Amino acid sequence: MFELLCKYPLIVFTKGKIVFLSGWPWWLFALTLAVCCGVLGFLVLRKASSSLGRRWVPVWLLQCAALGLILLLLWQPALSISTLKPQQNVVALVFDDSRSMAIRDEGRSRLEVLKSVTSDPFINDLKAKFQVRLYRLAGGLEPLESTSALDAQGSATRLAPALRQIVAESASLPVGAVVLFSDGADTSGGIDARTMAEIRSRRLPVHTVGFGSETMPRDVEITHVEIPRRALPDSHLQALVKYRQRGFSGAKTKLSVKEGEKLLASREIVLAKDGVERIEPIIFQSGNSGVKNLQVSLEVVSGEENQANNAVSRALSVENRRPRILYLEGEPKWEFKFIRRAVEEDASLHLTTMLRTTQNKIYRQGINHPKELEEGFPAKLEELFTFQGLVIGGVEAAYFTPAQVELIRQFADRRGGGILFLGGRGGLSDGGFTKSPLADLLPVMLPDRKQTFVRDPATVELTPAGRESLVARLEEDTQKNIERWRKLPHLANYQDVGTPKPGATVLVDAVVPGRGRLPLLVTENYGAGRTAVMATAGTWRWQMQQPLEDKTHEMFWQQLLRWLVADTPGRVSATTPEPVLLDDGALKITARVKDMSYLPSGDAAVEARIVGPEGLSAVVDLHPDPAEAGSYAAEWTAPRPGGYAVEVIARRGEQELGRDAFAFRREDGVAESFRQEQNRELLEKLAEQTGGRYWRPSELDRLTREIEYSEAGLTVRETKDLWNMPVVFLALLGLRAAEWLLRRKWGAV
Repeated sequence: MFELLCKYPLIVFTKGKIVFLSGWPWWLFALTLAVCCGVLGFLVLRKASSSLGRRWVPVWLLQCAALGLILLLLWQPALSISTLKPQQNVVALVFDDSRSMAIRDEGRSRLEVLKSVTSDPFINDLKAKFQVRLYRLAGGLEPLESTSALDAQGSATRLAPALRQIVAESASLPVGAVVLFSDGADTSGGIDARTMAEIRSRRLPVHTVGFGSETMPRDVEITHVEIPRRALPDSHLQALVKYRQRGFSGAKTKLSVKEGEKLLASREIVLAKDGVERIEPIIFQSGNSGVKNLQVSLEVVSGEENQANNAVSRALSVENRRPRILYLEGEPKWEFKFIRRAVEEDASLHLTTMLRTTQNKIYRQGINHPKELEEGFPAKLEELFTFQGLVIGGVEAAYFTPAQVELIRQFADRRGGGILFLGGRGGLSDGGFTKSPLADLLPVMLPDRKQTFVRDPATVELTPAGRESLVARLEEDTQKNIERWRKLPHLANYQDVGTPKPGATVLVDAVVPGRGRLPLLVTENYGAGRTAVMATAGTWRWQMQQPLEDKTHEMFWQQLLRWLVADTPGRVSATTPEPVLLDDGALKITARVKDMSYLPSGDAAVEARIVGPEGLSAVVDLHPDPAEAGSYAAEWTAPRPGGYAVEVIARRGEQELGRDAFAFRREDGVAESFRQEQNRELLEKLAEQTGGRYWRPSELDRLTREIEYSEAGLTVRETKDLWNMPVVFLALLGLRAAEWLLRRKWGAV
């Protein structure tokens, strides 16, 4: 209908530029229109009968509009638009030939629909105006003779590399447009900004044709799993499993974590509403040290159309290391003794303690050699930075020199270590921390007063954040964990630490009779590290007032101190963006390297030693990133499926700065089982941002006309007259008819 009224298709008006061929100036148009309208107004007003009153104004306006339209036509309006030169431009047709195109929607596979709409008439219509090149997209981009050769057997769909390849070809070929036939099930993580920028720089329109249903009617799919990539042995870990489903709302299934055939954790969940993404947590034990392949799965629900997307794999590196924690306590107390006893039972933690027995005497335990800490609390960076965690008990702020205060701050900010402040009669506000620079490290705003440490009993209760935290996880079941905390014996004492800072997280509250709830355990990220405050020196009663076999006290302190040091980095931190490579071995290795003072090192020699399946090994050099000091990167391709271990080593001359290791997996034949509905959002975004358009298969008869007006390739500028559009004459007729109807209605014809 639009083209019938306006003579040209809509794209001509959206892409064309209106010009006026007469060359006459616009001031002449305005002057002529004003004079003519004035004359018309005079004539209409003179002839108007007294009964017409002010109703002559609409008549005059309609006449002026008609006159203005006629004058506009005299200025010869036209559209100037670029069109592709016939037979001098290439149109690239890219056909998705991955396994997802074999999925059947409403009785026909997506590939069958594709072949039916791209048969000879469609191709011949394009060939009449353009040079047509066919490509098969199945992992890589390959030339194609005919769509009859498509078989939907490709193991992956990587749109970004394919589009970049066509952009590269357009540098030597006049490519006028790209038409992508796909369900949008990209397995490479989407189309990155770099690819989009390259396409736009060539002004190359990408038209997309979407195939397949936009929703899967009966399916449960895991869309993402977040698991820590590394952990200490026998740690509590949490997997956050994101899933969505259709057709099974309210049904029950089991969420589980396995290592091979060994079940690590399992729990029943109720499936969410149709189409709603939901996150379910599940807690499991890391187990012994080593690289582990974990499988997170949702049990198949009867009637599911696709069962292959109910499970995903993740690599976990359980590190055989023993982080060191320095614990400084200001006076002998029960809490000190029981914390030491709790940590002694944890083989993954090394606790070094400094107990001030008199004003000038320190009792050291857990030291590596007799000279360590002989002079007291570390005053040099190389002494303090050998530890991964720091616990400051009931010691006053004045105990530290200004240099030591700055060193403690750098321990969290630069070193990335964890600092835990404990309550006590000589600590926090009662120890003068309110006026100390160390107050900046605390996750709370301390009250500006003394006598905040109170030797009265208080019970404990988890906050909403604490119910989800692994630090406070005494039972794997959430409700049982809440009840276990409520039943703990009361604390021997508590300390008022004021209010939490913005960004801090309160995990546990102390419930004090007559005072209500006070923050007890508060955590916060600080710089590259983390800080926390435990506002009591009385958790020892959790051991003394419970049966000997009860391990609540030990479990809590082990988990709190593991949290304190688990993420403290070494001088070398290495990783890869994705822990699992799906159908593509391209791996990016990144490393952050620091010198002996934990400052970024830009002059190190960094290499990655890779060990893979079937005895595979490789050594890859990492190169500095000029944009960020201390950052290094390299790219490598994992040639076959399986598990890989990577160790990154950094040296400066003959001195080794440090090393780090991580694990990853390559899995083939997996990616096409996920996100099997049509990803229309991706296809529409690609078309919109490149100047193309999204099409349904039934609309392809208009595609050739759309491509004609591309601005890529070899173009010629055309001018299309607008004066003879049917809509112009209809507008003139409408204006005159409206005037006549008004006159007739008012009896002034």
